[in-house]
Amino acid sequence: AGASELATQVADAENPPREAFENVLNSAGVRIFGLIMWAAAISSVIGASYTSVSFLVSFHPWIMRNRNWLVVAFIALSTAIYLAAGQTPVTLLILAGALNGLILPFGLGFLMWVAGRRRDLLGGYRYPIWLLALGVAAWVLSLYLGYNSLTGIADLWE
Repeated sequence: AGASELATQVADAENPPREAFENVLNSAGVRIFGLIMWAAAISSVIGASYTSVSFLVSFHPWIMRNRNWLVVAFIALSTAIYLAAGQTPVTLLILAGALNGLILPFGLGFLMWVAGRRRDLLGGYRYPIWLLALGVAAWVLSLYLGYNSLTGIADLWE
């Protein structure tokens, strides 16, 4: 009965992972859970910021020389936008996921255009028509799914 009772307590909690740490280690568990979440968040923020700035490095030597400061500025700007949005992290994660749903249709559309129209970029290779048709069908499906990912965005701010 003890294990099922603990499972029920965890399942009923507003924050089940935190509740599990608290049930096992009391207040020390909550602190350990907070430290783990902070470490995961800060490493994600630094990694994502560094990656984003790395995409810009090839544009100008000044960017390469000031990469570290640009990462710090990117984090500061992102923090300001997050605070100005006034939304919960869950809302912003859903928004980011929906917007990421547009990357595939645009990227796939560009690759399909190259495959169908720019044989000079492919060393003269000509894709079979059936393969291009299959690619266009996949592209249309990705457009539809990307559009569907955007339909609920307005509801997030209600």
